[in-house]
Amino acid sequence: MRSLGPSALLERDQPEITAVTGDIVDTTPSVDSTTFMLIALFVLGYGLVSKRLERTIVTPPMVFVVLGLVFGSGSLATLSMHIDQGVIHVLAELTLVLVLFGDAARIDLRTLRTELGLPVRLLGVGMPLTIMLGALVAKLVFPQVTWLEAAALGAILAPTDAALGQAVVSTPSVPLRIRQALNVESGLNDGIALPVVLIFAALASMGGGEARTASEWIWFAALQVTLGPLAGFAVAWVGGRLINGSESRGWMNSSFARLAGIALALLAFTGAQQIGGNGFIAAFVAGMTLGNSQRGQCEYLYQFLEAEGQLLVLLVFLLLGVSLAWPAIAQGNGRIWLYAALSLTVIRMVPVAISMLGSGLRAPSVVFLGWFGPRGLASLLFAILILEEAALPHGALVFDVVILTVLASVFAHGMSAAPAAAWYGQMAGDATHCPEEHKTVVEQPLRI
Repeated sequence: MRSLGPSALLERDQPEITAVTGDIVDTTPSVDSTTFMLIALFVLGYGLVSKRLERTIVTPPMVFVVLGLVFGSGSLATLSMHIDQGVIHVLAELTLVLVLFGDAARIDLRTLRTELGLPVRLLGVGMPLTIMLGALVAKLVFPQVTWLEAAALGAILAPTDAALGQAVVSTPSVPLRIRQALNVESGLNDGIALPVVLIFAALASMGGGEARTASEWIWFAALQVTLGPLAGFAVAWVGGRLINGSESRGWMNSSFARLAGIALALLAFTGAQQIGGNGFIAAFVAGMTLGNSQRGQCEYLYQFLEAEGQLLVLLVFLLLGVSLAWPAIAQGNGRIWLYAALSLTVIRMVPVAISMLGSGLRAPSVVFLGWFGPRGLASLLFAILILEEAALPHGALVFDVVILTVLASVFAHGMSAAPAAAWYGQMAGDATHCPEEHKTVVEQPLRI
């Protein structure tokens, strides 16, 4: 019986080992040395001008997507990164685990409880409405898809990625309460959306060649969303106390403290899968548990994610340009591009406007919050790791829609972030005219 999602990824065929004159030959597809060399040059080259580019509309994801597009096809096609390669699956899995873990760990729920207003509106009202409206529009634009496939698509494209519009959440002139709302929403909505994505994808797979009955799918989904959180909580609770005890006795240095947080994320992921739960949900819950029970340990985690972790993220965007974008563009038609445009505008902005009714925010603030809901890393990784394993009747169409929506968002939100932040910061700079926007909140760490 085939498993959906991360469990299936660990059950893929192992590398074929062939004995040839006494030697062991690994025939698993791999990334060649030229690709590694180019990646190193790309990272070094961008690093040399990264500070200067911070003052422009150019963002790191844009650069790496363009590099992938240029060097992934045509006469300059020298990069070899395909999702059927085992190393790419490992990259995608590891990146999603760390992003879910790190995003959850950086949100301090204890300080957030006193200022829940805007984040709760965005997550509790705006996000469910976004999923429902996304499903409704998907069914109207693509009549051939089932309602469950439409719901899965709506859920995959519901999470936002504030890092794609970094200037919006890091520009001091933008009121902190507005920046904080987008930051907290982005930190929590990927983990909240994940169980919904898994359930809809699993249910939509019925009739797609799977032998499972409805009751078997329901039982499978129930295990995924219950055992995963339990494993994540247990690993982070015990591991966090072990790390804290070791540090208090002076047994652990700062370098291994950084690695220990990453180890907990991976332990939560693999531990959940060992007992039949979902590893990604476990990583999210583990991050939330560690971040709110052992807050001091997370400083090392942030340091890792701002350097080594960022490399993984940029490699995923490079993969988008090299292997995923051109096929999706080739398959793209008017309906797919229409849905991508609606996903970034109406499907996001209308639910946000509804969620802000009675908040006291001025109309420009509501529009600002609505527009800056970039679709990025979470949606892309959900597509790579979940849609590929789900036997959706129209899985290829759903996959192309996600890829093109993320591709459009990388450029639309990346290029508009700095100018829009400057405009809005100037417009909302006077606290006497925008009192709700300037209410005091505690600043949470950002994902770079």
